[in-house]
Amino acid sequence: MKKNYWMITFGMVWTVVFAAMSFYWAMGGLIGARSLGGSIYEMALNPPRSFVIILWLTGIIKLFGLLLLSLLLLQWRKPIISSVLFYVTKIVGIILFFYGFLNFTTITLSQFHILDFDLELYAVLWRLLFWEPFWMIGGIFYFFSVKNSVEIRLSA
Repeated sequence: MKKNYWMITFGMVWTVVFAAMSFYWAMGGLIGARSLGGSIYEMALNPPRSFVIILWLTGIIKLFGLLLLSLLLLQWRKPIISSVLFYVTKIVGIILFFYGFLNFTTITLSQFHILDFDLELYAVLWRLLFWEPFWMIGGIFYFFSVKNSVEIRLSA
């Protein structure tokens, strides 16, 4: 498996920033919360305990991406480990990209009144110009962190 160290580095920085946002909001920070819009913003203003717990857990889950990318930096003796890391990284990249892409698409459709979302224009602009592209960029970093396919040798 070939590794793209630039993409791994960008992915790690992206992941830390992404997790830090969740931790910041979990601690009561409000910068950027309005840009999410809808019920998320409303909950951020007066967060119930369950919302704060979800934010902390979300930040921790996001840090698993940092662990995944860090594992790519190691040389593994067993090819199966490299193979699993290759496919997991590719799948995570695809999921991140398409999550952002699908949100971008649905928010855009809501602006043409095809779908109905409860988002003010401020949040719509932030979601279309920052948040959803941010997800997609993260997906690109993960997906291109590893190149080529891996060979699985089952012999000892």
